[in-house]
Amino acid sequence: MDTSVHFYGALKTMMSGDLKATVALDSISKKEHLYALGAAENLKGEIQILDGEVSNSFVKNNEIQIENTTKGKAALLVYAQVQDWISLSIPKSIDTKKHLEAFVFEKAEALGIATEDPFPFLIEGEISKLQWHVIDWPEQDMVHTHQKHQESGLNGSFSNEQVKILGFYSEKHKTIFTHHSTNMHLHFITDKLSIAGHVDDVIVGHHMIIKFPKQ
Repeated sequence: MDTSVHFYGALKTMMSGDLKATVALDSISKKEHLYALGAAENLKGEIQILDGEVSNSFVKNNEIQIENTTKGKAALLVYAQVQDWISLSIPKSIDTKKHLEAFVFEKAEALGIATEDPFPFLIEGEISKLQWHVIDWPEQDMVHTHQKHQESGLNGSFSNEQVKILGFYSEKHKTIFTHHSTNMHLHFITDKLSIAGHVDDVIVGHHMIIKFPKQ
């Protein structure tokens, strides 16, 4: 199976105020072993699809709601199809997001993944700490910043929860699907399916595993 990364939309386009849909989710929903993340049309929620299972999140009545359908549209969507993964343990020394980013690159390169191209990865297990947000952009606001995106809906943090984190790594897509300060874009789902959304910061737990596409 071709595990190439594909995307619709761009962060820099949204930052300029263009929040319109670039793809309907049902147009890709039948792809096998689909892994996807992104932002909903008009920045009204977050998109998470893991192996075809949809857990999109949005804010309603000041609470997080999870929707398991592909009826919506995305302003930004990044996806890949992966059938087989290789699992590795994450060492205890990986205790910041920056350390995690370097570890992702190092291990991907060691596995023969073409790190000059974007690639997906998964992190699973009990997180030490995770900071998150689910965007709910006010229609009347035309001035976009990353901080305002984080604060526009609901945000928070939790510790010692079982999670699945989907990430895409690229050194060539800053302001496209990674922010200017990082080579990773991360979304998460808790195993209880009570929260899902965008990862702002993360400290991985001591017994977590990371998965890369099998080459």
